[in-house]
Amino acid sequence: MQGAPDATPIIQARRLFKRYAGRTGASVTALENVDFDIRDGEFICVVGPSGCGKSTLLKIVAGLLSFSSGEVSRSGKPLSGPGADVGVVFQSPVLLPWRTILDNVLLPIEFRNLKMSEYRQRALELLDLVGLRGFEERFPHELSGGMQQRAGIVRALVQDPRILLMDEPFGALDAMTREQMNVELLRIWSSNRKTVLFVTHSIAESVFLADRVFVMTPRPGRIAEIIDIDLPRPRDLSIINTERFGTYATRIRSLLQSKGDLS
Repeated sequence: MQGAPDATPIIQARRLFKRYAGRTGASVTALENVDFDIRDGEFICVVGPSGCGKSTLLKIVAGLLSFSSGEVSRSGKPLSGPGADVGVVFQSPVLLPWRTILDNVLLPIEFRNLKMSEYRQRALELLDLVGLRGFEERFPHELSGGMQQRAGIVRALVQDPRILLMDEPFGALDAMTREQMNVELLRIWSSNRKTVLFVTHSIAESVFLADRVFVMTPRPGRIAEIIDIDLPRPRDLSIINTERFGTYATRIRSLLQSKGDLS
């Protein structure tokens, strides 16, 4: 398996439940008895049908959503809310249209009242890393969807978090741009080896990106199986056509189909 040699979990969940109160008084269970460990530097994908609790799980790990029972820890400490050790990228980059790309990237620094002078150079270096050097003074409407999403990734990385959480970040992109962004993401990840938890509907995307894939059941969401993806790195798109890639994709698809509706 590809992954970091350090076996100490940077993210851990035990007996995790999340219930929502229904309008009629009956509760709805989104997550049920979820257990997992994620090691420092791993790239983990979570795949499952719509409504299975993938995004709920990510928001809990981010500290943006409370959980009903169980235990969740980050960096060996019980989860107590958002932290500077975590960067989050959502499906939409949510860039402020009146701010330049550089000013959007530096928004978390401004919110945390950190010294802008200490982070400006890092922001420029990250923009260069993702191919956006020269666009720092442009506005979001002047960039393509893929370029805007790259800016969103840079914004999540500017504080140098240990953990990067990504909630279907390429779901709104066309197929060709999505493939290019997957390659770009692996290149960025290879350069800094952040721990990544990546939520997706796409089986092929999960196999292409991940060290391990968490396959979830329909609601209430549980982890049906954790699959090690033993494919060589670095990866390029040609790996999609290999027999081993197809074997992993077929295994995940069969799990999803056996557990219920595949969307």
